[in-house]
Amino acid sequence: MTAAATTAFVLLGNSGGPTAPRALTPDEVNRLAITRFLNYQAGGRAATINVPNAAGGLVVTGSIDYRTHTGYGVVRGTGRDTSSDGLIRWTATTVLVHPMTDPPAAAPASPPASGWYSRPLRTSGMALDSSLAIALSLGSDRPDNAALLPQSGAAWVGQDDVRGHRTDIMNGPDAGGKAGTKARTEAGTSQTVRYWIGSDGTMYRVQVSIASEPQPVVFDFDTQAYVPVQPVPGATPAP
Repeated sequence: MTAAATTAFVLLGNSGGPTAPRALTPDEVNRLAITRFLNYQAGGRAATINVPNAAGGLVVTGSIDYRTHTGYGVVRGTGRDTSSDGLIRWTATTVLVHPMTDPPAAAPASPPASGWYSRPLRTSGMALDSSLAIALSLGSDRPDNAALLPQSGAAWVGQDDVRGHRTDIMNGPDAGGKAGTKARTEAGTSQTVRYWIGSDGTMYRVQVSIASEPQPVVFDFDTQAYVPVQPVPGATPAP
C-alpha cells in the first residue's frame, strides 16, 4: 500500500516560519513514515478542519475513526457561509448532513435518529468534500515505506509549537504510482503535504491546498476529546 492519499497534496505556507528545506534525518524519515499509521493504531483522533472559501469558510469539529474511515462532527460556517451549519457524518463515498440553525459546540455522542440527508461525496470541485476525503486519508493500516521517502521529495522545513507540543514541520513526498494519481484527482489537489509531527511521530497538524481555493485547508488534531464515531440510526453501514 503506497502513501497514496497523504502524498497527493501541495502545501501553501505555514504558521511556523520555515527555514530553508533540507534533507530529512533518519529519525525524521521514520517519524514521517509512521505518522499515518499511528493515527490508525490509535483507532481515531479528534480533529478540527478549517476549510476556506470566498464566502467565509467552514469549520468541522469532530472525530475521525481511522479503522472504519468514518468522520462525524459539527460543521459551522464563518462569515456569510452558514448554509451548511449542522451535524455531518462522512465516509469515502457518502456525506450525511443534519441541518441545524444553531448547532451545538460538540456533536452528540449518539447521532440523532432522524433529520439526515444523504448525498455522494464529490470527488472534485467542492472544497468541503475534498477536505473530508483528505481527513480520512490521514490514517493508514501500515507505515509508509521509509526507504522511499527521501527519494520522493520529503524535506524538513522548520519547527513549531502546536498546543504545547514541539513539532518538526516536514514536507511530504511527491505522489507516485497509479494510486497516488487517483488520490490526486479525487481530492482536487496537487502533489505534496506539510505535516507538523511530534518527537514520537504523532501528527498534530496538516496543511494542504485545494485546487479550487486560494487558501490552504488546515487539519488540527487533539483540539478536543476524541468521541468514538457511532452509526447513524437507520443509515446504511459505511463501506
